[in-house]
Amino acid sequence: MGPIAMRLRLRSSAPLAATAAIFMALFGGAATAFEGFGSTFVLADLLTENAFLGVAALGMTLVIISGGIDLSVGSVIGFTSIFVASLITDHGLPPLVAWAMALVAGTVFGAVMGLVIARFKLPPFLATLCGLFFARGMAFVVRNESVRIDHPFYDTLGDVGVPLGGGAELTLSAMIFLGLFLVVLLVSRVTRFGRNLYAIGGDEDSALLMGLPVTRTKVAVYAFNGFCSALAGIVLTLYTDSGNPTSATAVELDAIAAVVIGGTLLSGGVGFVTGTLLGVLIYGTIYQITYFANLPASLGSITIGGLLLAFIVLQKWLGRAPAD
Repeated sequence: MGPIAMRLRLRSSAPLAATAAIFMALFGGAATAFEGFGSTFVLADLLTENAFLGVAALGMTLVIISGGIDLSVGSVIGFTSIFVASLITDHGLPPLVAWAMALVAGTVFGAVMGLVIARFKLPPFLATLCGLFFARGMAFVVRNESVRIDHPFYDTLGDVGVPLGGGAELTLSAMIFLGLFLVVLLVSRVTRFGRNLYAIGGDEDSALLMGLPVTRTKVAVYAFNGFCSALAGIVLTLYTDSGNPTSATAVELDAIAAVVIGGTLLSGGVGFVTGTLLGVLIYGTIYQITYFANLPASLGSITIGGLLLAFIVLQKWLGRAPAD
């Protein structure tokens, strides 16, 4: 690797290093300041409480790497939660059947948006904004109010856990999040599909000249993101034992924030799945600190907003910095 390529690689990985440093500083500082913060209970809570956000953020990572964006994520999560709850409670379907139907619906919905974006050359922001309104409206078509899920299968899944020591357990929701993280990490690093995403996000015109399947890849990445959004909705039902058409409002913005704080460039072409995991953990750690310090939750939002702005400025600076 030449000196210029080395400097480019160091520049592109700088946001990920910054994310890791921020997480270690936040978590380490809080563990020092608050008794019990560094326990396995807090770590388990970070993963469990933010599992549905993490699942959504992983799908969003691949979309942003490809140079796109998806504003419909929160609405699809809300639709999935009420759709699954209604199928189980109102129509008596087995939970696994309800989950399968929700995952298919989310995947098809994402694929349609990807096809519209790719075929008609529409800005992803506007196309997925339409998807946001459509999915949220469909959630209210299914049911206007929240639905409680009272099913033995959900009770059984609530008892599933992997011991972490000290009496803490890794819940099923957290395991789904971590399992999907490994899958997305492998897809982004070792598959042709992953390489195509980076190439398209870096320069779509060059990707076309190289003969890469741009349209097919875009449809696939939005379909996968729709799958992840539906999966996040299922995870949310596991966490709350209910479905609500208003749930996950604006969660797509939290997911984008976690992805950007994780070092993925909004312009596409550069991204880190590991960074997204760290971004979600930073998000959760900030709110845990406000809880331990008995501070208003609004300070957590303010802090995340400041971090997001700092990372956007860092990305802009890295993009302008000379390579030699």
